[in-house]
Amino acid sequence: MNPHSINFNSIDWQSALPGQRAKVFQTQGKQIRIVEFTDQFVEPDWCRRGHIGYVLEGTLEIDFHGEKVIFHAGDGIIISADEADRHKARSLTPVVRLLLIEDI
Repeated sequence: MNPHSINFNSIDWQSALPGQRAKVFQTQGKQIRIVEFTDQFVEPDWCRRGHIGYVLEGTLEIDFHGEKVIFHAGDGIIISADEADRHKARSLTPVVRLLLIEDI
């Protein structure tokens, strides 16, 4: 395996919640995820993690504790890891796919 390349086709999907699955690659204190949400996904609690990402497909709504922001395919996402940016994601289309980069 080339240390500069990630073969996401060889990574299995993981699912922690109904309506959500991800392919995860971790290295050097970072993780890169391809995340898929369906319109059946319901975030059980506020997420306080930071994310940098890109919407690959679909339309995503992120609720920043009352302020709802819509992200479409082609949009970038930057969310700080703090209480002020706690958030919940929701798919507005049958499927949303994202590429996310996060600290671990």
